[in-house]
Amino acid sequence: MAQAKQDMGSGSVKKLMLQLMIPAVVAQVVNLLYNIVDRIYIGHIAGIGAAALTGVGLFTPILMLLNAFAMLVGAGGAPRTAIALGQGDKEQAEKIISNSFTMLLLFSVVLTVVFYAGAPTLLRLFGASDATLPYALVYSRIYILGSVFVLLVLGMNPFITTQGFAKTSMLTTVIGAVINIILDPILIFGLGLGVRGAAIATVLSQAVGAVWILHFLTGKKTILRLRKDYMRPEKKVILPVMALGISTFVMMSTESLLSISFSSSLARYGGDVAVGAMTVITSASQLCTLPIQGICQGGQPVMSFNFGAGKKLRVKEAFRFQLTLCSCYTCLFWLLMMLAPGAVAGIFTSDTALIDYTTWSMRIYMAGIFAMGFQIACQQSFMALGQAKVSLLLACLRKIILLIPLIFILPHLLPDPVFGVFLAEPVSDILAATITTITFFSRFNGILERGAAKV
Repeated sequence: MAQAKQDMGSGSVKKLMLQLMIPAVVAQVVNLLYNIVDRIYIGHIAGIGAAALTGVGLFTPILMLLNAFAMLVGAGGAPRTAIALGQGDKEQAEKIISNSFTMLLLFSVVLTVVFYAGAPTLLRLFGASDATLPYALVYSRIYILGSVFVLLVLGMNPFITTQGFAKTSMLTTVIGAVINIILDPILIFGLGLGVRGAAIATVLSQAVGAVWILHFLTGKKTILRLRKDYMRPEKKVILPVMALGISTFVMMSTESLLSISFSSSLARYGGDVAVGAMTVITSASQLCTLPIQGICQGGQPVMSFNFGAGKKLRVKEAFRFQLTLCSCYTCLFWLLMMLAPGAVAGIFTSDTALIDYTTWSMRIYMAGIFAMGFQIACQQSFMALGQAKVSLLLACLRKIILLIPLIFILPHLLPDPVFGVFLAEPVSDILAATITTITFFSRFNGILERGAAKV
């Protein structure tokens, strides 16, 4: 406990953040490989690659909802845990971790039943055609059966990072991703299981990750232990966690609604090739957003702990460093997407028509991606400081208030409706980032003056 205080509350802020950020970024990039590797292999299956890739892409809204429920607990619980540590309340911190574990198990049971039964209807709603539905259904049902592992990995891993064990947290995803990469070609091509093999490989790798996390949080190396005595949910423990995590939940669940909006609109105006292009673009855009989320995950324990300890200057320094890294990365990523979108598309598919369509559409979709660094850095800093309400409002702004309406409005205002669908993304990116950044800087000093006791 004393060691945790010394680590977070003293020494070079930048050095400490880099020690936490680098493993967190690696973990996010490696975690992305779970889905990207599947899609790369699936997209190159002889004869059915394009249809299978499009079908698996249609599972994205369900995947996002599973992730959203995991992060409702993880993203809300980790900052609360760090703040409790900063205030010297280890018992409260362990209650948060143990209550969070129970909630993840409850969510997994309910979500498995609902999504397994509703998969055929939902996939049709998302834009599946007769050609793509069989692949979408096979992949989704196997993945859904293993959703308990997905929720435990995503929901509990932040509790390892927030204690300062960033390398252990990174290993959770590295081990799982390596297993996935090894199993994918064996199951997909070697055993001839195709799309089914990709799903099985993903579930098995997530199961190993879940076992790794539970072993650590019940072992001797962790500062905060998962305790049976604290697993019974308490309102005064779990409700503040979910109140803080709700903004991340909204961000990720609206990502699901967003995916449905894009897929259904593109299926209407551009057919399967447009939906397939969106599958590739979504995977590529995660190469931008997930690393900057990793940067913010590494910065969160430092900001939350020092906020809890009343060290305002260290919080400010941590935020400035986080914002600089996020904005620089997204600007470089934007440049890559403008110069070489075709090369990126070629990684996912060998279908020439799909590569050409994706090259054109990716430049439009990614035109405002440079603004995401400001959006996510400020949004996640509100989370780290326990500002649930404003974080929730800003989470709604980009997707619900701006992006989703624009997806349906712009196609009616422009000569090319497909161009209008893709254009909705950069317009909302730039507007939302501008509003979020202004809001954060106008409130930052006031939050620090009030202190953690007022959160």
